[in-house]
Amino acid sequence: MRILLVVNLKSGQGDAGVYEYVRALVERGAEVTVRDLHQSGDVAGALRDAAEHDRVVAAGGDGTVSAICYTLANSGIPVLAYPAGTANVFALNMRMPADPEALAHITLDGQLRDIDLGEFTYGPDEEHRQGFIVAAGAGFDAAIMEAADRLKPTLGAAAYFVGALQNLTPTVSHFTLHIDGRTVHSEGIAVLVMNVARLQFDLALTHRSDPADGLFEVVVVRTKNVPGLIPTVWGAFFDRFVANPDHTAGLEVHSAQEVVIEAEPDLSLQYDGEVLPATTPLRARVLPGATRLILP
Repeated sequence: MRILLVVNLKSGQGDAGVYEYVRALVERGAEVTVRDLHQSGDVAGALRDAAEHDRVVAAGGDGTVSAICYTLANSGIPVLAYPAGTANVFALNMRMPADPEALAHITLDGQLRDIDLGEFTYGPDEEHRQGFIVAAGAGFDAAIMEAADRLKPTLGAAAYFVGALQNLTPTVSHFTLHIDGRTVHSEGIAVLVMNVARLQFDLALTHRSDPADGLFEVVVVRTKNVPGLIPTVWGAFFDRFVANPDHTAGLEVHSAQEVVIEAEPDLSLQYDGEVLPATTPLRARVLPGATRLILP
C-alpha cells in the first residue's frame, strides 16, 4: 500500500510519534512518502500526486487536516487525521487514538466513511474562499484563538483557557443570520458554524451535530461576558458523563445547509483554530460527503 504522509508539526509539541508511526507502517509492508509543510506551507504542492497513493495522512493540527481535506474534496482519496497539533479537536470528535501503532493499524485496516466539509467565503466581495472541518466562527472564539496562538508552544491546550481569561469582556454584537432563506436576529459574543459537536477539552456544545448529515449547527453564544459562560461550560463538562439535554443554557442553536453571518459591530473570524485577518460578514455552506475519512 502506498501512503502519502503530509506533516506539519509547528502547532504541536514534539514529534507526536510520527517516526514510530512510519516505522509501524513500513514493518507492515507499506511504502511511505513523507512531505513536510512546516517550511513551504504549500498544501496543493504536497498533494500534487495524491491520486497515485492509496492513502493520505494529514499529520498536524485541525487547520492542517481541514486544508488537506478541502484540497482533496470529492476526490474519493481516503484521508487519515493524525493528531499532531495542540487541541486536535477533529481527531477527538472522530475518537482517533494517540498511539502511533494504533494509528498505523487504522491507516491500513480502518473503515472508510464519507463526511461533510464546510466552505466559507469572506471579504468585501466574498473574494476569499476557505474550507473547514471542525468549525468556523466570529467573535469571542476568534479572540481566544488569537490570544492562544502565541502561548501554544509553551502551554499546549491550556493556552485556550488562558486566552479566554485574557478576554473577560468580549464585544457584544447584534447578529443577523440568513439561514437557508430565512432571517434570524440575535445578540451575543460569538457565532459558531459547527460541523462536529465537540470543541476543545471534549466539551459538546450541541448533541445534534453529525458530520455526515449534510447540515451545520449554527450556535449563537448569547451570554454578554465570560462569567456568563460558566453554566454552559459546567453543563457541557458533566454531559460527558451523564446525558444532560438542558446543558446548552445561554446558547441558541439552528441547523443549516447555508448561512450568512452579519454582525454589528463587525467581529473577527476564525476557522479550525486559524485566525483570519478579516471580519464579518461570513457566508458558509455544507459540502455533503466531500471528504473520505479513515476511521477506527
